[in-house]
Amino acid sequence: MFDISLLQIEQWVAAYLWPLFRVASFFMAIPMLGGQLVSARIRLILALSITALTAPLLPAMPPFTGLDGQAWIIIAQQILIGGALGFMFQVFFQVFVLGGQMIATQMGLGFASVSDPANGIPVVMLSQFYLTMVMMLFISLNGHLVMVEVIVRSFDVLPVAMTGLTMPMLWKIAIAGSWMFSAALLMALPAVTALLVVNMTFGIMSRAAPQLNILAIGFPFTMVLGLFINWVNLAGFLEQYMRISSYALDYIEQLLSGV
Repeated sequence: MFDISLLQIEQWVAAYLWPLFRVASFFMAIPMLGGQLVSARIRLILALSITALTAPLLPAMPPFTGLDGQAWIIIAQQILIGGALGFMFQVFFQVFVLGGQMIATQMGLGFASVSDPANGIPVVMLSQFYLTMVMMLFISLNGHLVMVEVIVRSFDVLPVAMTGLTMPMLWKIAIAGSWMFSAALLMALPAVTALLVVNMTFGIMSRAAPQLNILAIGFPFTMVLGLFINWVNLAGFLEQYMRISSYALDYIEQLLSGV
């Protein structure tokens, strides 16, 4: 007969239950796994697997005291931390979606949308193309391992306790939205500038020769030129991805360190 005391059971529950809330909320919010493309059951299995593998490597957990007020506060803190880290990775992916939206609107492809299987909403076709490329680069460069490393290292920086994200950390998460717009604008700026020059040229032509049907000529020309510009931009897409991903990872590290 096994002689297991109630204290040992509480220690085992605390060692695996507290990390599970943070890891599970992280997997519910990250790209590729946090959408409708992956079922909640698979995400839960992944969260349980990561927790079981990493729990022996984590710092000591607070004792499990049942479902009292303190336990609920700790659970809320872990869910908030995991969701915030997953949100930061989501912001990184949405940079390319927003950049594709800007380019598509300028070249006249803003109406061409497809259904995003991950989120279940219509997305501009060019944005979906960029998002697919980013996902392939992210997986091929072991980005999924980086995500696991981030959530595991967060237990060293933000241990499981009554305290969680501080006000400067929450402010950095809010500022990440402005960084998303600025990074998307920098990514789309060359193509948008080139297409703006083309539209200005057609505007001058319409004033110089009003009898010409500029709309019938300019719309297909702008669309074809936009496709050519996107084809040229693909040569530097990897460099843009590396620069934006490096900044995003530094931002997440600063968020965890509270700098």
